[in-house]
Amino acid sequence: MSTLAAEALVGLAPAPAMREMAPGDGLARLDRYRFLLLLRFVLINLTGFALLGAAWLQGWIAQILAADTTHVCKLIFGLFLVGLALSAQKVWMLSRELNALDAGPTSGPSKIASFMFGIAGRGGDTRQALASVLRLKLAHRIAPVRHIASTLVLLGLIGTIIGFIALSGVNQDAVTDPAAIGPMVATLLHGMAMALFKTLVGSVLNVWLMVDYRLLEGGAVHLLTRAIEEGERDAAP
Repeated sequence: MSTLAAEALVGLAPAPAMREMAPGDGLARLDRYRFLLLLRFVLINLTGFALLGAAWLQGWIAQILAADTTHVCKLIFGLFLVGLALSAQKVWMLSRELNALDAGPTSGPSKIASFMFGIAGRGGDTRQALASVLRLKLAHRIAPVRHIASTLVLLGLIGTIIGFIALSGVNQDAVTDPAAIGPMVATLLHGMAMALFKTLVGSVLNVWLMVDYRLLEGGAVHLLTRAIEEGERDAAP
C-alpha cells in the first residue's frame, strides 16, 4: 500500500519533519496533501448516495414514502440534509486551516495562523492554555453535526410511537367477527412495519451522518496536533 493511501485510511498526514525543508519540498508536500480531508468526505458521501440510489431502484424508498402518512420520514431526511450541508461546511473549514498550516504562517489570514501568532514567544503554560482554548473551539464548531445525528434517531423513535398510537384506532368490535379477523391482523402487521420504517430511516441516516462527524473529529484532532507540534518546534531552543 502506498504511503498516501495508508495516511488516507488513518486520517493523518505525516508530522512535520525535524529538518529544514527546501522551498521546493514544501510546495510538493502542500500539493500532495491539499484538501485530502475534503476528498475523503466526498468519497464517503458519494458511496452513501450510491447506496441510497440502489435502495431507490429496489423500490424500498418508494415503499417508505408511500407509508409515511405522518411525514416523519420526510422530516428526518430533511434534517439529515441540513446536517450533511453543515458537515460539508466544517470539512471545508478544516481543510483550509490544514492547508494554511502546511503553507506556513504567511499563507494568509486564518484562525490557525492567529493561534500560531498568539503562542509565538510565550511560555509553556500560556501555550498550553491557548492550545486548550483552540481544542474547545474546534470541538464546539463540529458539535452541531453530532447533535443533529442524535436527533435523527430520536425523531425515528417518535415516529414509531406515533405509528403505534395510530394503530390503537382499530375497531375492536371486529374481533368478534371471524371474517374480519384476517384483514384486521394484516392491517396491524402492515401498520407495525410502517411504524418501524421510521426508526429504520432515522437509524440509517444517523450512522451516515456520524461517519461524517468522525471524519470531522479526526480532522480537528489532526489540526490541533499539528498546530501544537509546530508551536513547540518553533519554541524549542
